Amino acid sequence: STGFPMTISALQLGIGCLYGVFLWLAPDARKAPSVTMDDIIKMLPVAFCAMGAHCASVFALSAGAVSFGQIVKAAEPVFAAVLSQFVYGKKISTAKWLCLPIIIGGVVLASVNELDFAWAALISACIANLFAAFKGNENKKLMETEGLKQRIGSVGNQFAIVSILSFLLSIPLLIATEGSKWGQFVELFKKNKAVSTNLIASGLWFYGYNELATMTLKKTGAVTQSVANTAKRVIVIVGVALVLGESLDPIKLIGCSIGIGGVFLYSVIDQLLAKKK
Repeated sequence: STGFPMTISALQLGIGCLYGVFLWLAPDARKAPSVTMDDIIKMLPVAFCAMGAHCASVFALSAGAVSFGQIVKAAEPVFAAVLSQFVYGKKISTAKWLCLPIIIGGVVLASVNELDFAWAALISACIANLFAAFKGNENKKLMETEGLKQRIGSVGNQFAIVSILSFLLSIPLLIATEGSKWGQFVELFKKNKAVSTNLIASGLWFYGYNELATMTLKKTGAVTQSVANTAKRVIVIVGVALVLGESLDPIKLIGCSIGIGGVFLYSVIDQLLAKKK
């Protein structure tokens, strides 16, 4: 994404939108929603946060090492927890608060040998965390809004509409920041098969993953979903090492184990403490 982070992030959103629309048009795939203009307006905050989180994440990964971006993004549950408790009034237990440093520490340990500090990556990843935290909480509010959730029909439809709105919101930013380089990107897309293939594949993978994450959010909450997202980062670090043929040294494996163990502890800690009372 070096040189074209906004272009790539916007087009990834667009590719996902095409898949979402295809599901509405394909026979026996997914029933299209019947939303009103008021419903669309209510979904704009989620769409804006989704767009901001994705674009800032892509910029962070283009500005520094992948491992460093994953480390900063691992702090997402902290942002989500602070917003949930102090902005949205959803109390999080002290035990769960204490689990967050374990999860984040595991990701940091897994990436510590590859740390490549970059201020642009740090700031962008923090902005992405903030947007992601707001997105999770606002998404949860939409799911609990009577009337709206019936008109949307399903979580998949909700995510598809949000994705389309996010893509539309990203277009002005694309034009403002990288519009002058559009011709260069088109030429690169045509001539470099790796760029075109990876752009399409990453757009589809991004859509599929985030639709599943939205389904997870419906059954849990914004903080729990962010915690699961952090567990994903551990898998990303190991997966990248395997694909690129990098050595999985003991520190990396220990960090991954701590991170995944912290996620499991977060998910069961309240039930364990309740049994002891």
